[in-house]
Amino acid sequence: MSYEALARRWRPRRFEDMLGQQHVLRALSNALDHDRLHHAYLFTGTRGVGKTTIARIFAKSLNCEKGVSSTPCDECSACKQVDEGRFLDLIEVDAASRTGVDDTRELLDNVAYAPSSGRYKVYLIDEVHMFSKSSFNALLKTLEEPPPHVKFLLATTDPQKLPITVLSRCLQFNLKEMPDQLLRPYLATLLDNEKVKYDELAVAHVAQAADGSVRDALSLLDQAIAYGQGEIKSAEVEAMLGRFSPSRLYDILDTIIADKPDQAFKQVDELAAYVPDYSYVLGELLSLLHQIATVQTIGNIQEGSVHDESRLTAFAKDIAPQDVQLWYQIGLTGRRDMPYAPNQRQALEMILIRMLAFKPFAEASVAQPAQAAVQTSPGSAANAVTAAPANPVTRQSAPRQTPQAAAPATAANVTTQAINTKAATTKAATTEAQGKQAPARVSTDHVKKDRSSKDEASKAQASKDKVAPQPQLPPAQLKWKPGQWSQILAEVGISGMPLQLGRNCILHSAKNDQLHLHLDPEYDSLGSPRSKARLQEKLSLYAQGEVQLKVSIPADRPQGTPAMLEKLAEQEKLNEARSAIEEDPVVAEIVAKFDAEVSTGSIRPLDDQPDS
Repeated sequence: MSYEALARRWRPRRFEDMLGQQHVLRALSNALDHDRLHHAYLFTGTRGVGKTTIARIFAKSLNCEKGVSSTPCDECSACKQVDEGRFLDLIEVDAASRTGVDDTRELLDNVAYAPSSGRYKVYLIDEVHMFSKSSFNALLKTLEEPPPHVKFLLATTDPQKLPITVLSRCLQFNLKEMPDQLLRPYLATLLDNEKVKYDELAVAHVAQAADGSVRDALSLLDQAIAYGQGEIKSAEVEAMLGRFSPSRLYDILDTIIADKPDQAFKQVDELAAYVPDYSYVLGELLSLLHQIATVQTIGNIQEGSVHDESRLTAFAKDIAPQDVQLWYQIGLTGRRDMPYAPNQRQALEMILIRMLAFKPFAEASVAQPAQAAVQTSPGSAANAVTAAPANPVTRQSAPRQTPQAAAPATAANVTTQAINTKAATTKAATTEAQGKQAPARVSTDHVKKDRSSKDEASKAQASKDKVAPQPQLPPAQLKWKPGQWSQILAEVGISGMPLQLGRNCILHSAKNDQLHLHLDPEYDSLGSPRSKARLQEKLSLYAQGEVQLKVSIPADRPQGTPAMLEKLAEQEKLNEARSAIEEDPVVAEIVAKFDAEVSTGSIRPLDDQPDS
């Protein structure tokens, strides 16, 4: 017996066997069970998501000998003939091969005749967008008012090409792509039933390569089984698909963190044997950075991730969030420009070089520019005036670590630095006045002096922060009342996500240093650890004492949050504005004279105007 492809052998025969698409299956099942059947259905979606399969199951449900229902028996002759593809009253048409108007007219000539053996005559037209304009025109009248024994089931991957007159005559159902979270367990179950050994990473690669298509996933499984001689191993699937293990991405990111360009180029050389598509490599690196940023933001890994949880957590701790965002933006811009590069490998290497060379601008380097006369050791004070940094553009090897503290400054250091700075400035001015010998060198010396001064100022500020840390606040003594919460938020001086978190909370209790807030369950996504920590910090400064913040979600939705009160105030203003318009005598006269009516939807309250 000849081998049957997995995509055909595992084609669902009933609605409950379908993977996903519950929004479509629920509507069709209810229509079948309650006899609310439309005469024309349109199924849209990308390839391999179940359009034709759902249409065939629907046709079987309509013609089952035991009655119309969403659960056909699969035992009667009609059900078996539909499954075997030989049911006479299910007419399947490939619109791509029958685009002419004569083909459509020939098809419709038989519409008036009753079904030969079934209850309904079902026309299943696949890729209906391939019909010509004349074919659509020939179909319109029959599609709008077919005989009671006829049902039209249309399927297409490109509904934008269908005339609006066709769309308006059909019930349209848009089938979604299958996410990896659904595909991976489905493929694993299928392989278990087929008694095929497999690696979980290999299945993850197949699900990702399928790009949301169940049929593509099953076809790739067939190919992987043949490639691996009855087994599916991750290394073999990577070679077959031109993909690679996530560990190689970790190695690339490790080289960027450690500032090792030679190792980064070595990793690219090793990838050359696996993946000729460097745009895919960059896309996977961007996906990894996205996962790291997600862990930094919400504290956990997204469901369906193929990356190792421990490595993601380690990266999230080792890399500063601003570095993750900068690298992601560099990669995103570089991927857009890849088609303009001489070749993709050069483009990838240049992107890695940018990630190694650039970093977010350090705030410490611009803090207190007036104190450019930095504290340094007496032996190097004079050299700091004219010496330039060895490599000002080279990326620091570990920018996320706290800089090494410089030696504590003394009064003698500052005095020596000031004298040398003044002497250098005077010498430069005298040289320019007396003659124009080497003007460029004088300018360069000033630039070097400024750079050195800024670098030393940054180190001195870091040393000051490290040697003299800020004192800890004493525990707060809170006596806040629930009604004061809106005023407290307005005076705290906070913005962004922490502000939105506070606006959607009510003050449940405030005693000693313990502050308990109730968060509106509708906005539970605002309660990230980062937002809570920032809000707690600002509240501690406002209370002049350390506040211990607790945010919980109660069973009943809290009433009276600042956000709710603001909405109520806006609604009250709007109601007053509408009343003012409707009660205005001029407006009333116009309405009475012209038999008009006031469009209240366009009324907006004016902002309060200051007294003139």
